[in-house]
Amino acid sequence: MRTTSRGTAVRNRGAAAVAALSLAGALALTGCGAGGVSAGSSSADKAAAGAPEGAARGKPGAAAAAPPAAPGTDAAKNGQQPAAVRPHVIRTATLALETTDAQKALAAARTAAEGAGGYVGNESTRRGEDGRMTSTLTLRVPGDRFDAVLGAMEGSGKLLNRKVEAQDVTEKVADVDSRVKSQQASVARVRDMMDRATALSDVVMLESELSKRQSDLESLLAQQTALKDQTSMGTITMEVSEPAAKPAAQKKDGEPSFTGALSGGWDAFTTIVRYLALVIAVVLPFAVTAALALLCFRLYRRLRPAEPKTGLSAKRVPAVPSARPADPTETARVPD
Repeated sequence: MRTTSRGTAVRNRGAAAVAALSLAGALALTGCGAGGVSAGSSSADKAAAGAPEGAARGKPGAAAAAPPAAPGTDAAKNGQQPAAVRPHVIRTATLALETTDAQKALAAARTAAEGAGGYVGNESTRRGEDGRMTSTLTLRVPGDRFDAVLGAMEGSGKLLNRKVEAQDVTEKVADVDSRVKSQQASVARVRDMMDRATALSDVVMLESELSKRQSDLESLLAQQTALKDQTSMGTITMEVSEPAAKPAAQKKDGEPSFTGALSGGWDAFTTIVRYLALVIAVVLPFAVTAALALLCFRLYRRLRPAEPKTGLSAKRVPAVPSARPADPTETARVPD
């Protein structure tokens, strides 16, 4: 019984030791992440002991200025200052050009980018309602050739708009680099614990912790890669459009030419004929209807029987007596 109790106690102490090592590793990771110093130890106890020291060295701006010198190097022994960190800047530019030959300008931009070691990102072309063609080109060029390529593209046509932006991400790059190193050291410590673990419960716990820390490390590595791409390659967006068509020139003198007068007269004639045709088309249905109605009315009057006269008969005019022929025997009376 005593032997069994001692064995159980030994196993409990071993599990407690493993748990203590895991806790020490987590504390070391927290201390290193807060101070911005990568852990260089291979055991959890050394990392936990070095956490306060790393926090003391991790003053604001220290990570962005330069990485700490590893103990034992020539720079640390001689007391020399570390070299300044190269600034990391994200540069972007937008150009708007107007030219009569858009295809030539686009070809020149592609040649300039490829000659500088860059490449064409995106390209699109559209034609507006007025018939003008507009093309948009996105180029990625190395940071050290950014200004040269931008200047070459500006000479491809009439400059309408130019905008250049620069974003300093030096501190962000240094912070991500430091976190990547700390996370890599943390993953290495957890793997070392797994190699030394004997209990199944400890192995399961360490595997879960390792999976989580590897996921965090992959996320940090993705951020590091994106920042490296943005700072090493600048982005230039170029928009090329054709000029608007000029309006036709008008004659200054007011006297029309013969062809102009003939054209104007013909236009007026066709306009009048067209409107007359429209008027006839509008009136024609009414005229046809009225003509049919009148024709029917006349036919009705002709075919209707005569109505008898029911009024008073017409007054007879008295006949005038005819003159009596003169009697020859009758003598005219001579008045007294």
